[in-house]
Amino acid sequence: MISLCMIVKDEAATLARTLETVQGVVGEIVVVDTGSTDDTVAIAQSYGAKIHSFAWMNDFAAARNESLRHATGEWVLVLDADEVLLSETAQVLQSLDQGQPLGDIAAGDVLALNLLRLELSAPQAPYTLITRCFRRRPEITFNRPYHETVDDSVAALQAQDARWQVITLGEVALHHTGYDPAIVVQRGKFDRARTTMEGYLAEHPDDGYLLNKLAALYVESDQSATALPLLNRALEQTQTDDLTRYELHYHRALAQADHPDKAASDYEAALAQSVPPRLKLGAWINYGSLKKAQGELEGAIDLFEQAIAAEPNLAIAHYNLGATHRARGYLDEAIAAYERAIALDPNYPEAHQNLGVARFKLGQLPEALRSFRRAIDIYEAVDPATAASLSQGVIALGIPPALLTQAGLI
Repeated sequence: MISLCMIVKDEAATLARTLETVQGVVGEIVVVDTGSTDDTVAIAQSYGAKIHSFAWMNDFAAARNESLRHATGEWVLVLDADEVLLSETAQVLQSLDQGQPLGDIAAGDVLALNLLRLELSAPQAPYTLITRCFRRRPEITFNRPYHETVDDSVAALQAQDARWQVITLGEVALHHTGYDPAIVVQRGKFDRARTTMEGYLAEHPDDGYLLNKLAALYVESDQSATALPLLNRALEQTQTDDLTRYELHYHRALAQADHPDKAASDYEAALAQSVPPRLKLGAWINYGSLKKAQGELEGAIDLFEQAIAAEPNLAIAHYNLGATHRARGYLDEAIAAYERAIALDPNYPEAHQNLGVARFKLGQLPEALRSFRRAIDIYEAVDPATAASLSQGVIALGIPPALLTQAGLI
């Protein structure tokens, strides 16, 4: 049996959607509530969940471990209320629970599964890899009060018994909405994360994993000078796993954006790490943009094409490829790339705008104006000032007034 273990607080808006995706997959639902004041508990109970209250102590690992304490299944699946389990992965978990092998690995040798999670609000680096399904054993517990994982305890078990295998599933297993910037600000996640991680690192100053996570938070909040010492300290350690080392180099490259040569060196070091290709998308995209800015257009194209090979449906990669082709003067190739980006993301204003520019340069005026009009319409909903500026810019191109009138621009 699979036990779903969750910790929740005021998750009424999304919890039902999460629980719908595990119906018929898990044999029990264990929900640890840390102080909800909305309908979270009632919603969980309507799905048959066993509810346990737990006083919040600013420690996610402690709350997670409380949920494990109440589980009874052979396997544990951990989800948050802003995640959903995809049906293909649900079938894999059911097969494993029934004793079927994973490829050529016997079910009895599988200790844990690494699941690929798609961050729906992170268009540039949209994938993370997390250990969210594992055997229920007393030795497997969560560690660290923030960015908590079972990885350390899983590794310790593997060190004791070489037969234990940790399997990384190749396809996307989870969808996640919790990194939406609006949600992060609304829930005060930045301040809570910073305070919790800083407190932990005061007592564990050489924890490379959390040094990386705290540094990433500083980079994201435009505090690169604060992030760099943490990244440097973590990179001096020799026992860091490949994924953490990838992230350390990636975050240090971001923190050194004003020093292109140093950033390039870190992007190359990040891409050299042995991690699944989809996890390298951010490095490919950013390094390609750096090379484009330096005029290394062929190198930029190669990096964007590697990103597309790893994830063909990444709109930003096609857009950047189009921008680089346009910089080379290859307008037909640029148009094809922009059109692909738009097919993947119809509300991508920059792609519509630049498609308009490429078509204008080729003398395709009606088509160019349609693209400009579409870009303006999208901008008007999110950035009226940019919409107005683009409209004036199109008018200044010298396009015949009759065509501008027909496009609704004058």
